[in-house]
Amino acid sequence: MPATPELIAAYEKALYVVFGRPELVIRIGESNPDLDELLEAEGAATAAFITAANPHGEVTSAWKNEIANAALVETQTKAGYRCFEGEGRDPQERWKPERSALVVGIPRAEAEGVGRAFGQNAIVFVERGRAPELVLLET
Repeated sequence: MPATPELIAAYEKALYVVFGRPELVIRIGESNPDLDELLEAEGAATAAFITAANPHGEVTSAWKNEIANAALVETQTKAGYRCFEGEGRDPQERWKPERSALVVGIPRAEAEGVGRAFGQNAIVFVERGRAPELVLLET
């Protein structure tokens, strides 16, 4: 099921939060020096914020979402990427936060493939020095 214009608008307004002290908040289209600093510290030029929750934008049980997110982190860690856990949040709190991961160092094409493999409509792709970008996926 393709993403509706309303769903795309929600993705564009969402807060993509990487857990830590302090939390790192990623916003679509807004440069983020703290994110650039994290990538530089990790020796990476790219990253992707990916969730495995609620495939195709359809609400799934919290348990299924947790299992899917654990599988996402495990597969990306085994692929050699460092993952920082986080969650996607609706700033207006109309939907529950979705567990997610910032996958550091992953190339764009691979990140898109991971998003598709987990049934996602979109991912957030980051290149150091550039504003984070919403990437819609054809599933």
